[in-house]
Amino acid sequence: MTKDRSDHAPAPAGESSQAPAASARAEIDGFLDRVKALGPPVEPGRRGRLVFALDATMSRQPTWDQACSMQADMFHEAAAVGGLDIQLVYYRGLAECRASPWVAEAARLGALMSRIDCRSGHTQIGKVLAHARRENDRAKVAALVLIGDAMEESLDDLCAAAGELGLRNVKAFMFQEGYDPVCEQAFREIARLTGGAFCRFAPGAAHELAELLRAAAAYAAGGVKALADLQARRGAGATRLLEQIK
Repeated sequence: MTKDRSDHAPAPAGESSQAPAASARAEIDGFLDRVKALGPPVEPGRRGRLVFALDATMSRQPTWDQACSMQADMFHEAAAVGGLDIQLVYYRGLAECRASPWVAEAARLGALMSRIDCRSGHTQIGKVLAHARRENDRAKVAALVLIGDAMEESLDDLCAAAGELGLRNVKAFMFQEGYDPVCEQAFREIARLTGGAFCRFAPGAAHELAELLRAAAAYAAGGVKALADLQARRGAGATRLLEQIK
């Protein structure tokens, strides 16, 4: 999010307060349902490469902290199917959008993330999409994951950039925290144009975000088969997210 929106009205109480949670759960279930139809992200025997992008503007600090604690799970899930290289990308402030080196260890990515604090500013989703395209032109990128809750850019420009990724078969998994309709429209279009997937998770719902990150990492490393294996390892208690993978 680009501004501290604590002055915005909270979700209504009563019946409507439960609806967003149910909607978020349905979005997560639908996300994996769509992932089933995606093709293989990498050639057999090659490590997957995942661009992991986060909105690091001011009010995103709680989710940034959650992602720091969860990022090791992505490496863990990917290790069983050949491994995964991850590049951290973040934007904050008025014009700051940075990318880390490619890393293959959770400890290194965690150390990078722990040194970054969130700052107020504007969204820079277009820069993230352009960066992912350039990285793919250097060496194949299996997927882009972007976590955010706001969009303040030209939708036409973002769609054009997303179309460039789609032509290169770089699928964008767009994870929206909360229920901003402008953000949702943009994230859905980016996902559609890249052949990826959109999913919404409830604000502060760490378990939902963890599910999405594990699923994205498994897909980037080994495709749908890796997701099915992940479900089997988690047994009968696997989340509804993974239960849909066949």
